[in-house]
Amino acid sequence: MTHLPARYDHVGSFLRPKYLLEAREQKARGDITPEQLRTVEDRAISEIVKFQEDVGLKSITDGEFRRTYFHIDFLEQIGGVKTDIPVTIRKPDGSEELAPPVMRVTGKVRHIKDIQRADFEYLRSQVSAGHTPKVCIPSPTMLHFRGGRAGISKEAYPELDPAFYDDVATAYGDELRSLAAAGCTYVQMDDTNMAYLCDEKMREAARQRGDDPNELPHRYARFINKVVAQKPAGMLLAMHLCRGNFKSTHAAAGNYEPVAEALLKEMDLDAYFMEYDDDRSGDFRPLRFLPKGKTVVLGLVTTKFGQMESKDDLKRRIDEAAKYAPLDQLALSPQCGFSSTVHGNNIAVEAQRNKLRLVVETAQEMWGDT
Repeated sequence: MTHLPARYDHVGSFLRPKYLLEAREQKARGDITPEQLRTVEDRAISEIVKFQEDVGLKSITDGEFRRTYFHIDFLEQIGGVKTDIPVTIRKPDGSEELAPPVMRVTGKVRHIKDIQRADFEYLRSQVSAGHTPKVCIPSPTMLHFRGGRAGISKEAYPELDPAFYDDVATAYGDELRSLAAAGCTYVQMDDTNMAYLCDEKMREAARQRGDDPNELPHRYARFINKVVAQKPAGMLLAMHLCRGNFKSTHAAAGNYEPVAEALLKEMDLDAYFMEYDDDRSGDFRPLRFLPKGKTVVLGLVTTKFGQMESKDDLKRRIDEAAKYAPLDQLALSPQCGFSSTVHGNNIAVEAQRNKLRLVVETAQEMWGDT
């Protein structure tokens, strides 16, 4: 197993600076070219890399500054995948809600180009020695869970197993190999689906689509393992379990118990980022399934609200988690990114800094300066 760069980490996305959001709008209107936007993104990424290093982080991302959504921008670049653009739904009370974009598999899934390589190469050029650049990509399960069987072409895949899962795994393997060739040693897959399968509403929705929510976590474990089997040597592969993170809202709640065994015991991953920032996530008992050699990064610090957690509370909760999994197999992070979509959470830039400092300092006090 490959180990994390430090006992403290983060999930990847950061609040976009105003000038970057403005440049994206200019590009959408056709006022600037994609190349001009990329120059602005480069500047913003250079700044967010420095911010992460200054705050004391060891794993460094590009803040997901080139993305609109954490998943779509990546998945729609895979051959055979199409996205329906999200629509704004006006609710009876007058408020607006963005319906999540739906991805459909319309043909054979294949890796038709390097997706993250150029972005990684720029990130790596900005990161100082002693730090590890990390690439965040959506989990392959995203291509199945939202639409189920109905979202996957019957012409391309009369049977899903094994052809669909094998093709997706190979496409992911090709991307991991392309990143490894550029020097990438740390990839995090963002997965909402395992966390959604902890929520009774989501479990019922899966049943309506013809899936068994008790069987799905085990099927997804086999699916993820097909990707892990293609992981280049020396690469750390982690998964972040997300319960939804759009403008400080969440989509799912529920204890990890329904998925814990499949997630921790059956998936051959190196590390898991698990959201534990409030009582939506339940207790730490599911961590009892964690085998030797793997790490759980406890997402105890919320990115949804600016109110600061106390170090004493965080240490108490880490001790609580350590009753179920060894302390030396635990680490600390915020529960999610600060801006999983371009819109960002309702939190100030200064709170973003303070929360990351809190994570770094608390972890150093708990585990020593590792």
